[in-house]
Amino acid sequence: MHSLRFTPILLLQLTFLGVLHGPDGEQHWSKHYPYCGGAFQSPINIKAELLRFDPTLGPIAVQNYNLLPNEQLTLGNNGHAVQISLPSKMYISSLPHRYTATQLHFHWGTSSRPLGSEHMVNNKQYAAEMHIVHFNSDKYPNMSMAVDKSDGLAVLGVLIEVGEFNPAFEQFLKFINGIKYRDQKVQVPGFNIRALLPARLDEYYRYDGSLTTPPCYPSVLWTVFRNHVTISRKQFLALATALYSSHAQDSAPVPLNGNYRKPQLADSRLVLVSFKDGRGLHGIPTVTSSFTRKQIVQQLLVGDLADLADEGLYKLLPSGSEKLLAGKKKDLKYQKSESLAKYKQTTLKPTKTSQTSRFVGKLGLAEGAVCYISLEQRVFNQLKLSHAETQIVQALRDEVFVQLNLRSYLGCKSDLALPTVRHILRVRPPTNEAFELDRSLTKALMDQKKTRQSVPVTKTGSLSPAIVPRKRHSQGYPHPWLFPMEWED
Repeated sequence: MHSLRFTPILLLQLTFLGVLHGPDGEQHWSKHYPYCGGAFQSPINIKAELLRFDPTLGPIAVQNYNLLPNEQLTLGNNGHAVQISLPSKMYISSLPHRYTATQLHFHWGTSSRPLGSEHMVNNKQYAAEMHIVHFNSDKYPNMSMAVDKSDGLAVLGVLIEVGEFNPAFEQFLKFINGIKYRDQKVQVPGFNIRALLPARLDEYYRYDGSLTTPPCYPSVLWTVFRNHVTISRKQFLALATALYSSHAQDSAPVPLNGNYRKPQLADSRLVLVSFKDGRGLHGIPTVTSSFTRKQIVQQLLVGDLADLADEGLYKLLPSGSEKLLAGKKKDLKYQKSESLAKYKQTTLKPTKTSQTSRFVGKLGLAEGAVCYISLEQRVFNQLKLSHAETQIVQALRDEVFVQLNLRSYLGCKSDLALPTVRHILRVRPPTNEAFELDRSLTKALMDQKKTRQSVPVTKTGSLSPAIVPRKRHSQGYPHPWLFPMEWED
């Protein structure tokens, strides 16, 4: 299939029957749609260790979601999902930009296995999931122009469980026999779309991700509501048994069910949450504010490293990495006088041009800052196939990845990778403190290599932050491998 011949909006409407519904078909998406094998992919398994409480996240505010019966909507079967067109007067008003609604659709399981939600929460998969798709109408004129932009889309995700009858869902399910086959459409009266959502719009998960079908553009700001809604067994079976992904004239009807994508790698993406209470989630760490992060990075660049180690260095580091990186205090007592000279000549040799220092000197937060995830391993895997020269990989690692990670960290979208801290240190004048911190980080990364033999480590000892487990440490100092006393002269 030649994707370049289609506009982005047409790509979204294609069914990809052989790809989407074949056995393990999604494994082959990336052959035709490279983004599907790339970064920022969705859905994900929303696990507790990924969560960070963000007190700045307010309730989701939706406007004009209560439609009148005379506002006709188009209910259709596009061969992959049930979809309802939505009027442009519907929008989300609680995001930095106005996001205008365009359509909603569903993913579901089968009658024998009613597990078909795309997102999972702590390994739990729900019966179905609804997505209400919006595009950034402040910046782009339509969905087609927005779909492949990094800030183009915002999707509200609603998890659905089989339980009590849902009258709001019946407003369109009662017309479902009119769209049994692919490309069939019917007009349905408008109804209250807000009633399809959970009662509480102030409790949700938020992360940066992608479309969950080809072309898998990484353009979606995801909001997955914490609380699920229910539909009855009969209503679920209407989705799972009444529809076909084939045309009415096809001799062999193909059932339309199990139309969900498997969870993708979370990598080092954070999942911000708007709630913090006692439902098993009271231990969620609070995300460090952008202002605090900027202060700490500034101190790391030009401040006193001994004070930083005492007061705030742990805030820079991947949460929970202390357990894997922990070492004994005596292991950090180096013979600095014997090694510092060599260290000054090699490790801390400043680079000719430092993208990091140029960027951090301003400490500005670029618009649309991305959520950094580990691209390094993906790049290596791609270049292995082509036996490409590794100089470009070195340049990416030294400049692009560091920049990307730092931008993302300042935007509270991901943790700061240990290799990025080391890179910042190397543009500082060589001192005992910088030397000791770099050695501590080096030892920590080497310990990671020993304990996680299956994890690829780069030639420089840089380790992808994606594989650092995030488990809270129960002892006093957050990072036992970095004791304050070791910084005192």
